[in-house]
Amino acid sequence: MIRIITVGKIKEDYLKSAIAEYSKRLSRFTKLEIIELKDEIIPESPSDGIIEKTKEIEGNSILSKIKDDYVIALDLKGEMIDSIEFSKKIEQLNSKGISKITFVIGGSLGLSKEVLKRADYKLSFSKMTFPHQLFRVILLEQIYRAYKIMNNETYHK
Repeated sequence: MIRIITVGKIKEDYLKSAIAEYSKRLSRFTKLEIIELKDEIIPESPSDGIIEKTKEIEGNSILSKIKDDYVIALDLKGEMIDSIEFSKKIEQLNSKGISKITFVIGGSLGLSKEVLKRADYKLSFSKMTFPHQLFRVILLEQIYRAYKIMNNETYHK
């Protein structure tokens, strides 16, 4: 089972359509659950204190949804791997009997220290910063690609 815990709702229809499409494609390989959490409203130019407090509030909300899952935090400082390595990572976890993998996407300010500490693995897709709403589509596509690779099915490169 794959769970995605994410801060913020998807507003754009084109992103909703892409998420629905990849969710449908993934359904033949694994159960998928997406948990959307409320993002905190922040002022235009927040102080460092407000940023940390906001990340803490969002982090506590994330942590409340995590049980005994294997947690992969999406973090700019995480390890960068390619799609094949990503596929092998998921396959290795499954072969170790880890049946629930939870990916965590933070809000616009990123993840709290507590969430990063709880993570079993920190993963970065790029040194670039992506909007967290768009990143959900990117993550779903890569999970789908990983399952196609694991099942020796062709998928465009």
